[in-house]
Amino acid sequence: MRRKDKEITDPLVIEDIFKQSEVCRLGIHNHPAPYVIPFNYGYENRTIYIHTARIGKSIDLLRLNPNVGFEIEQSSKIVKGKQSCQWTTQYRSLIGYGKVEIIDDFEEKQKALDLIMAHYGRTEGNNYQDKFIQAILVLKVVISSVSGKQSGDWPV
Repeated sequence: MRRKDKEITDPLVIEDIFKQSEVCRLGIHNHPAPYVIPFNYGYENRTIYIHTARIGKSIDLLRLNPNVGFEIEQSSKIVKGKQSCQWTTQYRSLIGYGKVEIIDDFEEKQKALDLIMAHYGRTEGNNYQDKFIQAILVLKVVISSVSGKQSGDWPV
């Protein structure tokens, strides 16, 4: 990382960003340029869980190359300055890499959906229709590396 003063090295802060953020952008290999898609997600033990349709461009590409990059942004806010070049952005974000496993097992998908629901605040009472679970796949992103970056004043 070029700006070491902005690097987040505390693993607890990195975990906190995973848990408090709402959108994961997945970068998928698609020659000649990446295909980037925003997803809702769940997170547990250095693994990101995403539900998606059974067919589509992202699934086709992931079957060819399961290696991905991801970006997660906890928060960003424009901070205005008196001069044009004094404007900045206050943010916290994660950038990482991983490998996608496509999950089609009914019980594994249900567990992943529970994690996704818990990520957004629903920790119990989930009741999924079987036809819904059968209609989706789960992308299990096993994280190989992640780095955090922040700018601005953040509580310690």
